[in-house]
Amino acid sequence: MASKHRLREVLQGLKEGRITLDEAARMIDGLWIEEVEGMARLDLGRTTRCGIPEVILAEGKSPSQLAGIVRRATELGQRTIVSRLGPEHARVIQEICDEETIPVIWHEKAGMAVIACSPGTPPGNGIVAIITAGTSDQKVAEEARVIAEEMGCSVRTAYDLGAAGIHRLFPALKRCLDAHVFVVAAGREGTLPAVVAGLVDRPVIGVPVSTGYGYMGEGRAALASMLQSCAVIAVVNIDAGFVAGAFAARIASMVGER
Repeated sequence: MASKHRLREVLQGLKEGRITLDEAARMIDGLWIEEVEGMARLDLGRTTRCGIPEVILAEGKSPSQLAGIVRRATELGQRTIVSRLGPEHARVIQEICDEETIPVIWHEKAGMAVIACSPGTPPGNGIVAIITAGTSDQKVAEEARVIAEEMGCSVRTAYDLGAAGIHRLFPALKRCLDAHVFVVAAGREGTLPAVVAGLVDRPVIGVPVSTGYGYMGEGRAALASMLQSCAVIAVVNIDAGFVAGAFAARIASMVGER
């Protein structure tokens, strides 16, 4: 079922002649799938159906494949989020946006771009706090931040607060206590999410990050540690900033609407 905001946007587009009656019907029921050159299927009804935007993963796609997908999304007037960009991917996006005079919002720390063919989700009352153990965990945290903001949440961030200097955590937490949910990203031994969960009365989502090295490195020790936490936390996969940000935004938005 379409949200009130999404339904109003679709009906306005129909009224102004920007979309056809059939397109409006697909957008309202959340089942709009757009096939692109036989290689991809854009799930353009995901925001309506699930409240989570469609995100194009650039990693593993050639620049020409990404260009085809992005170009079709922009032709349809879809606000498009692209994640895990490489330099060639970024060049292709910039060329398309320059040709079509479409604004693009670059999030370099997250390795993401938002192609702003249409307005984003209006700000709501949901608040997400995103915390990292180390500076090296910021890329994953920033991916979560971009998604949560694109879903209409306000985001509080506090980085480099890990267990090696745990005294750094407490003043930062005070600035985040109005958040409805916490996302905590940590590599190496992955201690921080359990510590935060023992200090706040809000849901905590742990994100293991592939910043560790040696035995059980690349996020495996962090993942195992978070799964074994005696504090109550939810855990996503290694480096899954998108999943953590989207999940946190859904929780925060539901609470914020009350």
